[in-house]
Amino acid sequence: MATTATSPLFSLSSLSASLPSPTRLPASLSLRALAPRARLSVSSPFASSIGGFGTWASTSSAGRWRRRGLEVVCEATKAGRRPDSVAKRERQNDKHRIRNHARKAEMRTRMKKVLRALEKLRKKPDAQPEEIIEIEKLIAEAYKAIDKTVKVGALHRNTGNHRKSRLARRKKAIEVLRGWYVPNAEPAAATT
Repeated sequence: MATTATSPLFSLSSLSASLPSPTRLPASLSLRALAPRARLSVSSPFASSIGGFGTWASTSSAGRWRRRGLEVVCEATKAGRRPDSVAKRERQNDKHRIRNHARKAEMRTRMKKVLRALEKLRKKPDAQPEEIIEIEKLIAEAYKAIDKTVKVGALHRNTGNHRKSRLARRKKAIEVLRGWYVPNAEPAAATT
């Protein structure tokens, strides 16, 4: 009668299953990197392995690895229902992204209309100074769209100012080219 080399109380497979291994981790992990003065919290779903963490030295069987003064604690989180605040934040983000995209699209459309009108006026051989009034109305609409986009936070205020300045410079260049505007050769004397 042949005897087996492994005992039912102690087997290599049960021992390896009880030890933490970077290749056998739960599908969802919560990682915390703790430093003396900084705390970083990251939650990330991983598949079956942790790519760059294979070289971390294991310090205990609780799933801790230590490297360069940082302690990374791996804790399994429940793979189930997310908190209501997370779902609400995702709904809000979706709604805001759609609204911001619409505002930015309107702003770009208004700017393109102004730039096309200015280009048409620049190429027109018999342009009249009265034609710039229609372009000024388009510029006012573009400014309004830019200011609305900046107001709601979809665009930084410096970027909005830069875009308004670009439209004004293009208009001024056309006026100078046509002779409708003559810049002063010397700056005005300072009045006291």
